[in-house]
Amino acid sequence: MFGNALSGWHLVILLVVILLLFGAPKLPGLARSLGQSMRIFRSEVKTMKDENSSDAPADTSADSNSDTPPKP
Repeated sequence: MFGNALSGWHLVILLVVILLLFGAPKLPGLARSLGQSMRIFRSEVKTMKDENSSDAPADTSADSNSDTPPKP
């Protein structure tokens, strides 16, 4: 989406504005916290995908045996 809109100069200007807003000493901490947040987000997405994939075969196996009534 932003690939066509952002050129090299746009990125340079964006980096300068970020540097002015946060200051050089705070940038490593900001990058570290961003990396930790992305790691947590990826692990949560992976967990959700694993839960969905483990639920899917159980549901399809019940549908394939529609001849027999479900057990209470």
